Amino acid sequence: MGGVYHWGSLAVQERVGVRGPAEHVGRSIGTGIRDVAAAFLELQPHLVVGAADDAGRMWATLLTGSPGFVRATGAHRVAVTGGPPAGDPLAGALVTAGTRVGTIALDPRTRRRMRLNGTLTATPRGFAVEAEQVFANCPKYLQQRQPLEHVADGAGVVHLGDALTPGQVRTVRGADTFFVTTTAEGDGVDASHRGGLPGFVEVLSPVELAWPDYAGNAMFLTLGNLMTDPRAGLLFPDWESGAVLQLSGRARTEFAPDGGRRTRFRVESVVEAVHPGRLLWSTPEYSPHLGSTTR
Repeated sequence: MGGVYHWGSLAVQERVGVRGPAEHVGRSIGTGIRDVAAAFLELQPHLVVGAADDAGRMWATLLTGSPGFVRATGAHRVAVTGGPPAGDPLAGALVTAGTRVGTIALDPRTRRRMRLNGTLTATPRGFAVEAEQVFANCPKYLQQRQPLEHVADGAGVVHLGDALTPGQVRTVRGADTFFVTTTAEGDGVDASHRGGLPGFVEVLSPVELAWPDYAGNAMFLTLGNLMTDPRAGLLFPDWESGAVLQLSGRARTEFAPDGGRRTRFRVESVVEAVHPGRLLWSTPEYSPHLGSTTR
């Protein structure tokens, strides 16, 4: 089976010894949006979208709206009303037809998530994505939160830079969730979730981060992409304030002799922003799986 996996993912699966499970799980990746998935999307107040900007840098951004702002409009198509605010690094990419995007809809209330990757078309009210990969993930490592308040106003971009400030270092070290966007030549863009207890993302310096790769679904889509292309974009949402920290740079995976894995990320660009229309969430109830993670 090559099927849904490119050579980078296959190489990581072989190295870790999970080709059998990966082949089984890979059968869940399709191009169609089932009724249950369409119903899930229409309930979501936010959507993470990853893509490359016009300079080729990878980013992830967080779009928000009233439930229904993301909806399936066909068996292979999702429409999104609105887009990122001015100043967002993906503001241009998400109005450009042909942009390859990866999306993830994650519901902190239920610990459910759905990923949809494809190609963008611009629409009068926002954009649509023609699906090329659609699949759900298990709730492992997802923190549970409840929505508290919707805030309509926003301050826009707060800070631009090429290294983390002391305040941003504290944000990263305190994070229990972030999102990562990666790509592989000829195989599109993917947006994925990473979760752990605060401190699971190490700040090695203002321009270098590292985090462990916990046992997951055996697909290795993110690590597989990084085998082929080191570009990556990270998104750290501050659930309680609604602020977002977006990083673009390059990443590589380190494989330990005992089977452990760690990703190291080199920061190249930083955007800190407060988006209008943001949703504030409660403090988390941590995933029960985090007590059994392996590095």
